[in-house]
Amino acid sequence: MTTDALQAAPVARPTLRFLFSHPAHFLALGCGSGMSPIAPGTVGTFWAWAAYLVLASWCSPATIGWVLLALLVVGWWSSTVAARRLRVLDPGWIVVDEVVAFWIVLWLWMPASFWGQLVAFALFRFFDAVKPGPVRWADNLFHGFGWRGGLGIMLDDLVAAFCTLLVLALWRTIA
Repeated sequence: MTTDALQAAPVARPTLRFLFSHPAHFLALGCGSGMSPIAPGTVGTFWAWAAYLVLASWCSPATIGWVLLALLVVGWWSSTVAARRLRVLDPGWIVVDEVVAFWIVLWLWMPASFWGQLVAFALFRFFDAVKPGPVRWADNLFHGFGWRGGLGIMLDDLVAAFCTLLVLALWRTIA
């Protein structure tokens, strides 16, 4: 992408045309869940939860682990491409970071009851939205258009997932 294109005004809101114009857009916007006009990160995380439950009914935990490994790379790539084309450093519409991070939480937390999954969801959304300490640090670490920007989009959610898992482990130990 040229420097002129990057200096153009950011996209006001992604459209269905944008969503389907490139595979990276479709993946980065969480198969469209990130296009929600209200709380796209939360909607993307709900979509991730539902999609994970479907995936887990068909795949073994080992297979899901391989899928997660691939999604880390694909998420980084799709975030990089979509942010550049949207001309926004960390657009809220990109939710592949929430999807991958919450899948990691569920992969390591399961089996858990509905209520245990709901607690994991709430904790993850808290850490992702409020961005306390290490999550804020990760959010501010990488910015820009290019591989650093895509990494930055993914990293804060991975740290939020780690914090979620840490609290869940402490809860499981105490309870």
